Amino acid sequence: MTENLNIHAHGRTGHLSLNRPKALHALTLDMCHAMSAALAEWAGDDAIEAVILDHAEGRGFCAGGDINLLRHSALNDGGKSGREFFHDEYRLNHQMFEYAKPIVAFMDGITMGGGVGIALPCKYRVATENTRFAMPESGIGLFPDVGGGWHLSRLGGRLGQFLALTGARLDGAECVWAGIATHYLPAEKLAEAKARIIEHPDRIGGILSELSVTPPPARLEENAALIKKHFASDRYEDILASLEADEGEWAAKELATLRGKSPQTCKVALRQLSESEKLESFADNMRMEYRIASRVLTRPDFAEGVRAVIVDKTNDPQWNPARPEDVSEELLDSIFAPLPEGEEWTPLQ
Repeated sequence: MTENLNIHAHGRTGHLSLNRPKALHALTLDMCHAMSAALAEWAGDDAIEAVILDHAEGRGFCAGGDINLLRHSALNDGGKSGREFFHDEYRLNHQMFEYAKPIVAFMDGITMGGGVGIALPCKYRVATENTRFAMPESGIGLFPDVGGGWHLSRLGGRLGQFLALTGARLDGAECVWAGIATHYLPAEKLAEAKARIIEHPDRIGGILSELSVTPPPARLEENAALIKKHFASDRYEDILASLEADEGEWAAKELATLRGKSPQTCKVALRQLSESEKLESFADNMRMEYRIASRVLTRPDFAEGVRAVIVDKTNDPQWNPARPEDVSEELLDSIFAPLPEGEEWTPLQ
């Protein structure tokens, strides 16, 4: 158990509530273990029919994973504790993806990184006017993990590639438009939604539909054609060249955004999404992402990105390699290569 996660059963409904408000409910390893154990217990309990996943108090649904632990690991233990965190966090992501009972994620607030990893496997994903969804890893030299390869590569219209490279933030309306969220509810209706689901866990879809409202227009839709055009290639240099050749304001803004991102991460993400789209199982995707995570964790960009963006807040990361053309195919091959025997990721048994 952990004080950062509230675990309840209300009648026939299990309830997991993230409770680490000072860190916007970012996941620790203890939280991942506690969630996993509760889900495993409810999976075998015929009295439990559905699970609610939300956050207890304060802003944010879940802002990500334990970045401080990961950076400490990269700098001090050769990535050992960081790999342990990724391994078990990915087990939780996979467990949720394969879960036989419906899980309802209330993405009310910031839903980023590790928060995306626990929200998107859920059958029901509720956005509100407070939702802020992003995979911002390219800004800290990581990559869109926690199943991001699987989820983003399947959005269509090259939207996943755009989100993975730019770290763009979507609001609740945009999440519904993109297919990331299944329902849009006003935040003031969430308490009623949860109370009714607890009473009737066999009627979740109907309850959410009854309480849903039409979201505002999705701003993202206005730029969908530009995204599809400029982010069409799996070669990062092609994307940059396409944006450079466009004299419009939108292209200039996105190009400036990409100039600040880790070239290594951007190339890793493009290959990750391209590979993931061909995979037939979520487990295969998590195996691939664990290989990437194990390598990227101890490469220079991650510790440097976290320093510049989160620790010192100078926002001046010195990426290594510094230019896209210096991120070689050989480097990418080494990041994606199988791990030594006995070190590969395995699902929870």
